[in-house]
Amino acid sequence: MSISKIFFVLAILITSSNVSAQNTIKELTVQKGVSIRSLSVPSEKVIWASGSKGMIAKSINEGLTFEWMQVKGYEKRDFRAMHAWNDQEAIIVAVAAPAVILKTKDGGTSWYTVYENKDTAMFLDALQFKDSKNGIVIGDPIDGVVFMLTSNNKGESWSKVPASYFKSSLHQGEAFFASSNSNLVHVGKSLFLVTGGLKSRIWNNGVAADLPLLQGTNSTGANSIAVSPNRQKLVIVGGDFTQDKLSDKNIAGYRLLLEPKSDQKQLTEKKTILQPVLLGTPNGYKSCVEFINNQLIVTAGTSGVDISEDGGKQWDKISDASFHVIKRHANKKGAYLAGTGGRISYIQFQ
Repeated sequence: MSISKIFFVLAILITSSNVSAQNTIKELTVQKGVSIRSLSVPSEKVIWASGSKGMIAKSINEGLTFEWMQVKGYEKRDFRAMHAWNDQEAIIVAVAAPAVILKTKDGGTSWYTVYENKDTAMFLDALQFKDSKNGIVIGDPIDGVVFMLTSNNKGESWSKVPASYFKSSLHQGEAFFASSNSNLVHVGKSLFLVTGGLKSRIWNNGVAADLPLLQGTNSTGANSIAVSPNRQKLVIVGGDFTQDKLSDKNIAGYRLLLEPKSDQKQLTEKKTILQPVLLGTPNGYKSCVEFINNQLIVTAGTSGVDISEDGGKQWDKISDASFHVIKRHANKKGAYLAGTGGRISYIQFQ
């Protein structure tokens, strides 16, 4: 190897080492035997988490301490989706049947049912509120049709979205992953969903388009979608969770463009156009992705944690630790991560 090549390799190694050293992940709490798949950070001080064994965690002091609670009567349920408005009001969604959505208004001391469906085919995957009142829950297909619920009263009641909303049909073996409560996102008037499995696609208000992600088996495809704070870019991650070291086709990126409708009477209304952009490849399978700012992105999975400081063009692995879900800090340049063993951690970026 030539001297110039040696210096080039050393420079890359030093840069990667510096990135890891500057972005240390700090463990905040653990709860053995619990897998966390959802985080909600409604304010600078407040953090909520939900997971298996009916367990909920809450901090009201920015993660210095956590209170762990088990939802009475739901000790065997896995709450993989949640949303919190503050330290008192939150909503949680259980996967598998019977489908159930619970809400608390007293900080988790008590919970009441806002939705229940005993259909044995039910499997609710994710929850998102686009504002304080309007929320959506997405579920796996029932009779070949995407199952979706909406609420316009802070989750107090839920209504099923008619099948006619979905202009595209699902493929056989196409569904959603309940891996990190992050497979749907609102951008203006557009609701984006990402599917995985035998077919992986991005859905824009019920219309689907192919994704350039690994697909073809039940363990492949898109797991998570995130939008930049300026609402100009989407990043989608996934891969194959049974081969989590495989870095093939685990990311897709899009620039968001707004285009006036052709009808001259409706020029004030705009539709969202997705323009593909070329991104670098993070290391291994990823179950969640999150923008910290318009350029800094974090993605995590059982393969470890990667960051990009240039909008996704290049990625650096900063940890081998396994995490399922990420949520950025409400105000600071940081993020919370959670995963198996009831681990909730924090990373403060330089």
